[in-house]
Order: sequence, then structure tokens, then C-alpha cells
Amino acid sequence: MQEPKITEELIIAHGLKPDEYQRILDILGREPTFTELGIFSAMWNEHCSYKSSKKWLRTLPTEGPQVICGPGENAGVVDIGDGLAVVFKMESHNHPSYIEPYQGAATGVGGILRDVFTMGARPIAAMNSLSFGELSHPRTRRLVHGVVEGIGGYGNCFGVPTVGGEVRFHRAYNGNCLVNAFAAGIAQADRIFYSAASGVGMPVVYLGAKTGRDGVGGATMASAEFDESIEEKRPTVQVGDPFTEKCLLEACLELMAADAVISIQDMGAAGLTCSAVEMGDKGGLGIRLNLDAVPQREEGMTAYEMMLSESQERMLMVLKPEKEEEARAIFAKWDLDFAIVGETIAEDRFLVFHGNELKADLPLRALSGEAPEYDRPWVTPAPPPPLGEVPRVDPVDALKILIASPNYASKAWVYEQYDTQVMGDTVQGPGFGAGLVRVHGTEKILAFTSDVTPRYVQADPKEGGKQAVAEAFRNLCAVGARPLAVTDNLNFGNPEKPEIMGQFVLAIQGIGEACRALDMPVVSGNVSLYNETDGQPILPTPTIGAVGLIESPEELIGGRARAGHVAVVLGGAGAHLGQSALLAEVFHREEGPPPPVDLAAERAAGEFIRANAHLIRACTDISDGGLALAAFEMAAASGVGVTLDEEDTAALFGEDQGRYLIACNFDAAEALMVEAARAVLPIATVGRFGGETVRMGGSEAPLAELVELWRSAFGRAIDGGI
Repeated sequence: MQEPKITEELIIAHGLKPDEYQRILDILGREPTFTELGIFSAMWNEHCSYKSSKKWLRTLPTEGPQVICGPGENAGVVDIGDGLAVVFKMESHNHPSYIEPYQGAATGVGGILRDVFTMGARPIAAMNSLSFGELSHPRTRRLVHGVVEGIGGYGNCFGVPTVGGEVRFHRAYNGNCLVNAFAAGIAQADRIFYSAASGVGMPVVYLGAKTGRDGVGGATMASAEFDESIEEKRPTVQVGDPFTEKCLLEACLELMAADAVISIQDMGAAGLTCSAVEMGDKGGLGIRLNLDAVPQREEGMTAYEMMLSESQERMLMVLKPEKEEEARAIFAKWDLDFAIVGETIAEDRFLVFHGNELKADLPLRALSGEAPEYDRPWVTPAPPPPLGEVPRVDPVDALKILIASPNYASKAWVYEQYDTQVMGDTVQGPGFGAGLVRVHGTEKILAFTSDVTPRYVQADPKEGGKQAVAEAFRNLCAVGARPLAVTDNLNFGNPEKPEIMGQFVLAIQGIGEACRALDMPVVSGNVSLYNETDGQPILPTPTIGAVGLIESPEELIGGRARAGHVAVVLGGAGAHLGQSALLAEVFHREEGPPPPVDLAAERAAGEFIRANAHLIRACTDISDGGLALAAFEMAAASGVGVTLDEEDTAALFGEDQGRYLIACNFDAAEALMVEAARAVLPIATVGRFGGETVRMGGSEAPLAELVELWRSAFGRAIDGGI
């Protein structure tokens, strides 16, 4: 087949800037072939090379005594004691999900699960963070249905519990939804598998499903803005098969147990190209591939298509030669393809043969280590309008508006479509600040949470970045978990715009500052840029996924409030209404600075909660919607009414940080007061639990009526337009 001539239009279509193409000419000393152009395009795009973000990602804290493996591998690995490790990562599938919501979201789940079991871990938990446009936008309801069905369709069939997540709506996501998927697994701490190839002449083995044309050019598409041609990008979305992935998991773990694996890499973005290059580059070796041996499900596939296909459920592995027959038998048993498609070589070359023709001959290190790296200009974004006067409101009326909003209504409509109990180790599923999963066969419990408040980041990127980490920290502490580490999913607009790059830089600074102060190193993550359509960017959304450890059930704060419990707030009174949920939902205003984050106070309060867990029956952090929403949600979860003594609007709905709402017995409340005085921490009783109403000051409503509104509002909002 005749390969296309390299033209200026073809170079632009591959997402390469003129100076980048000139760099390719300088490296090769000649014009690239069509296949070589595709390989460079895949490896040098934003999605794979992190060329706009590497400079700033290096500033994040990534080390700690608990960290076994930080960023740079398929997933991060953290020690949880007794020879065990938790392996976890979060990654985006934003662009594919907007184009084809079901398959985009489904393959996002499949990809993140592979990142985890590629490291030798059995997945035990999943979460997701979803951002959609206004419900009045013509695409939003279809996107919500498709994305939720895709996540459930893949995760449920694969057999991993979804234990947490978040869903938000804002006009800034009208043209670009966000689908961030998280997965975690358990592995033996001394049996972690890495992607660096080693040894010359070692067989490079293709494992899993066959290669098709789905997803060709997907990584390049994910590194570009959207415009009116969005529907033409549909063929670049992959198609997933969770049953094949479940077989792939079992086959890979069996192969690893057989001590047959030298290195292993998931075929994710840019497929065979990226997996082969990364394995060779990390091991300081070259790779020779023979595409005639690649299992294919379509006729007449070209070298270009095979190298850039993002067909799902595939792995690349460097295998111990003496284990070849045993490995082949394992994959035959699981009805999966097993093919030796190449070998490692000593030279710094990436050689690709197809039909006895050399289709690519490239210096391998240039594809990865010498990819462009930019120090893009950035400016501090303009501050939001100052906060004007906020009128006093009837607190119960304001609460009704909040809990009727799809942003703050119960998300049961979403998570009831997910299997939350499969594997039988879920202690607490979605609907709370953190999901809890037992480490099978032990007393240990892992806590998982995902958080970010994009309107805070928009208003002040540095404080917003700090707040995302701080809220994740609080969600873990509130269930008694010791925070271990975080993974980040950094979703921003076009980094070539200085104000967008400024959002990114300042958010990274805030995240780094908070992670250092709270001893939560960043061990994995993902950057998703160019999230805009027709020049309109999303809200900056640096999602933080965090993991904490509860050593034994005695440390768990997992109870519910009951009649007679005292409502106690640790961390001071509410006052801050800038960028609050009340301001946005009740008054339709986005004004003022976000609440400041005092990291020393955050750490002190979190350590206090964990140290005094034996006195606390139920606990939640106070965030969106302030004390009023936190108290209502605790009452709704517990099936008991609540009375708050306060009626001041700012005190009830202020979103001041570093605060926890506690339910406990009267004598325990007294003991907490004594301990807080010793720790010099602000603490106060604010009300009590009991009865069948929610009362704030002189305003009240039946709990049952409010709970019905809260539980039904999301479904009515999503299904109302269908």
C-alpha cells in the first residue's frame, strides 16, 4: 500500500507544530515515513509527553517512607504494612467520553484497571469524578446517561466495586465533560512489576485481545481542542470488552506468579507505540518489532494503523525466554492471544517491520527522553469580582434549594447503577466522604476519596489547589484513616494561553504545598489539557484522589448519629460565603475569594480526630454548603432529625476550611472539649440530634420531606428532559 506523501496539511493533522516537525527532521536527517510521522505524533503529543506540564510536575513531593513507587510507572505503590502494598492511580478519559459517552467512559475504566494490575495488583476498588455542563444544554443529559452506563457496564462486568466519587454540573463543561477514573489494588510489596525492559535479545510478547482500527489517533485527539468537527472524531474512540479484560487480569497475575515476567506495560494511549517505546526507554534498550506477528481482527491493517491503534485489553511484556511455553499455555487457557512480536536490542533504535519492509527506523530515546519540553509563559489569572452583600435567608428554605440542585442532591441515581459490593469487602460504599474497603484476609481497611472544588480553583488557583488536597485529607481523617498518599488528575484548558497556564502553575504550587504539609506525597497521576471547545475552557479541575489506612476496625469512625447525640464542631465557626454553594445555587453569583486554607490547622484538626476516634460516633468534614448541609446529610444518613442552634446565614452556610461536624454522646462531647483545650483547637457544641425534623434557629421542616426531596432531585433533573 502506498503511504501518503508528507505535506504541511498532514503534519498539522498530526498535531505537530512547524518547529516540532523541524526538530524531527534534525533528529533523523531526512523526511520521516508516514508511519514514523504517526509514531512521533503519538509520542510527542501532550497526552503522552507531558511537554507543557513536566517542568511543574517535577516540583510536587513524591517521596516518603511509605512510598514504594512514585510517578513514572503505570501506577503508584504505597506500603500498608505486613508485606502488602496498595497500588493506585487516577486518569482522564474526557475527550473520548464527550464524543462517545458510553465507550469513552467504559474504556476509561478499563484503562485505569489495567494500569493497576499491570503492576501485579488485584484491583479492589474504583471511583470516578465526573463534571458535566448545564442541564439546559442539549448534550448534557445524554452525556450523563452514557457516561454512567459506560462506567457501570465495564466495572460491573469486570467485577470491581465502585466505592466513591463525585458529580458536578457547571456551564463551563457544556462543551467538554470530564470523566476521571480511579482504581486501586492490593499487591505483595516485594512482588511489584515494572515496565523497564532488561536484557538484550529478550522476547517482546503481545498479550490479550486482537488489534483493530478502533482508537487510531486517540492520544493525538485527546491533545487538541474541540470545534465543530467533533463528530468526525468518533472513530478515534476505543471500544471495550470487560469480559476479555477480566481474563487478561487473571492470565497476567498467573503469569506473574510463575516468575515469567521481566517487564510489562499496558497498551493504553498510543497503543503499541507508546508501550514499546516506554519499555525500551526505561530499560536503556532498543526494540525491534515485527508487525506481521501482531494478532489482528481486521483485514489489511497497515503498519501505521497497528502502531497507533488503541484497541483495548492488550499488554506488552518482556518475557523470560525459558518460560515461553508455560506462558503461552496460560494465555491459551484464558482464550487470549499470545504472540512474540519482537525482541530487545542493544542499539538505541526503534525498528518496525511489516510485510518484510522496514516501516520505521528511529532513535528510540528521541521518541521519549528527547520529546519537546516547554516552559510556557503564564500569568496570574484575574481575581473574581469582590463579594457583595449576601442577604440573610431562611435557613431551611436555602437548604431546600441546595438539596434540590443536582450538584448537592443525593447521587444515588448514579451509584445505584454501579456494583458497590462485589468481592464482599466493601465496608462503606458511595454516598459518604470516603469509601471503605477491607483488605481481604486482614483487619486492615483502606479509605478512598476524590475531591476538588473547581469554583475555588477558578477564583484562586493556588488556594483552590490547597483546598482540594485538604478536603481529601479531611475526608480520610473523618473515618479514622491515616492519609497515605494522593494521585492527581489535572484537568485544564489550553496551556498555550498564559492565563490557563497560570491556573495550572498556581494550582500545582497549592497542591504541592498542601501535600508537603499533610504528608501526602503524589505517587501517580495524569494531566489532561486542551479541555475547551471553540475557545471556551472548562473550570480548572485538579481532581485529587487520596488513600488512607485504618489498621484495625477499632480505629474506624463508621457509626451514625442517633437521638440524644450532641452535635459538635471542631475548627471554629462559619463565616466565609465567597464562592460558596449558597452563593452559587441560591443567588446565582460567583463572587469573592474562596475560603483560605490553614494547612497547620488542617493537620492539627485531622490528627485530633484520629487520636480521639474512640469518643466519636459519627463524623464528616464541613465543606460545600457549610454546617447546614453537613448536618442535614448526617441526619439523612442516620435517619434522625437534627437541631442547630445557629440561624445566622454565614454561620450556617459559610465554607470555612479545616472543620469537622461530630456526633457523640454528651459525656464524650465533654471529653472532646477537654482534649481540644489541651490541643488549643476551637471546639463548640452547635446543636443536637433527635426528633423527626431539621431545625435551624426558628426555621424547621420534616426530615422525611427533606430526605425525599434530596433523594429524588437528581433523577428528576436528569430524566426530566428525556
